[in-house]
Amino acid sequence: MAGPCSARLQGEAAAFTTALRTLVNNPQFSDVTFVVGREKQKVFAHRCVLACRCQAFQGMLSQEPVGSEESPCSIPSQGPFILGNVQPEVFLAVIEFLYTNSVTLNSHIALEVLTSSVEYGLQDLCKLCVKFIKDTLSVEQVCEALQAVVRTRGFHELSDTVLARVLRSDRLAIDELDLVQAVREWAHVSSAVLERPVPEVAALPVRELRLALLSPSELVTLETHNQKDLLIPVESIAAAWRSHALWKGSGVPSRLCRPRSGTRPRDHHRHLDPHAK
Repeated sequence: MAGPCSARLQGEAAAFTTALRTLVNNPQFSDVTFVVGREKQKVFAHRCVLACRCQAFQGMLSQEPVGSEESPCSIPSQGPFILGNVQPEVFLAVIEFLYTNSVTLNSHIALEVLTSSVEYGLQDLCKLCVKFIKDTLSVEQVCEALQAVVRTRGFHELSDTVLARVLRSDRLAIDELDLVQAVREWAHVSSAVLERPVPEVAALPVRELRLALLSPSELVTLETHNQKDLLIPVESIAAAWRSHALWKGSGVPSRLCRPRSGTRPRDHHRHLDPHAK
């Protein structure tokens, strides 16, 4: 005698998404609260949804909930979790995606949502952000994208060639001192992964660092740090010192004397770049 037939039938996806969307930031039945951004905005969520949709949240929420010793009939709550370094609008976009598998983006938050998607390991959200950015790309967004990459863990995964291309941009809204530190961190990660010396893996990107933009005191500190890992060739540091001694970028390619969009002004810059103000 044949066994019973079975089949999985799919209902209307749109109706399901609409229903789940009503739970986004809805305090009703929520059991976890986040306090987000400088505004300290409260965002309400449901642990079961976050944990099953995102491994990073699963780890965060695996702690014993507040009220776990109360009656089993009560609904335990957890948190609040403080997330001070993310905009509420960005975090809500991530939450929207976790609940509905869709996201509402605009040009003001797309890059930050992309950064969050990388940090939370949400590959599908990352793809949606990339598609939106590609479809609405502007010169300003390209520059912001380069800046955003430096701030993510994905920065450490860039190849030396790609990193060198990023560092050639005049539009990076990051100061040179911060870029030197970012390249140092990248080099140490790459050195460990590739099992090659730090100076060897960093040879190509280091050529794009604009050391002549640093002040004398910053160069002194840089030399001290450099003694530990030899990240930057002695010749490059010496050329930066010559630019200070001669009041011009003597021996330094002109592109390495141009301030970037995010370069903090220093007194000697007017001598390096005749167009600097």
